[in-house]
Amino acid sequence: MTGVAVTARDLVLGYGASVALERSSFELPAGKVIAVIGPNGSGKSTVLNAIAGLIEPMAGTIEVPARRTGSHRISYVLQTTKVNDSLPISVREVVTMGRYASAGGLRRLEAADRAAVRTAMDRTGITPIAGTRLQNLSGGQRQRVFVAQGLAQDHDLLLLDEPLTGIDLPTAQAIDEVIHDEISRGCTVILTTHDLSEARVADHVLLLSGRAIASGTPAEVLTDEHLVTAYGPSLLHVESGAVFLDDPAHQPVPGRHLHRERSMDPDAERHEDG
Repeated sequence: MTGVAVTARDLVLGYGASVALERSSFELPAGKVIAVIGPNGSGKSTVLNAIAGLIEPMAGTIEVPARRTGSHRISYVLQTTKVNDSLPISVREVVTMGRYASAGGLRRLEAADRAAVRTAMDRTGITPIAGTRLQNLSGGQRQRVFVAQGLAQDHDLLLLDEPLTGIDLPTAQAIDEVIHDEISRGCTVILTTHDLSEARVADHVLLLSGRAIASGTPAEVLTDEHLVTAYGPSLLHVESGAVFLDDPAHQPVPGRHLHRERSMDPDAERHEDG
């Protein structure tokens, strides 16, 4: 894909009478990795929901070529997907659900559908556990399964809500490889994150804080001025030329993937397996 993946003009988003994103205009390029970043409650997931067509604008417009003229070439992997652990559902069956959007509820799955499922499992490294019940998986394994489900769906645009939060290092690396492989396949990836170092290595960044603060390359967006506007001076610290966020809502949790110290330096990373 080339051109523009999302165009927002004077966009206002919310739920009921509550506004989550004040009037904002921005463009997101196609065929790139786009990081949507901002503090808690900044509107990140709301913007993804609007891109996916799950909510309608309260005002303004949002144009998404991937869902024009009735087609829906968008795959959306939510941050948390709750599944009843009593359901005897296997990894393969969960990934296969990604084909239902293309196959419809009545059409029998064909060879191409089964091939798409196999490819998605191979790309996320979960083929060896294809027959395992979902309830028996670790958090990191579950995350791979739901990313594989998203990959199995026909798409030009992949939306990932906090895909690298709270997972083990091998899973984070596997998902990162998938993200960049998607770009080589001509897709656009839009992901939300709280991690400045993840945003730093994206192709394009959208910084939110109840409105669009800035949109552009990481160098253009992740400036001291923009970050102070988004997070407030009390949340920012500058140490040896690196910017750190002091965000108590996203402090490291024992046994889980750490947020790389919230550093602007992509080499300043720490992880734990969990």
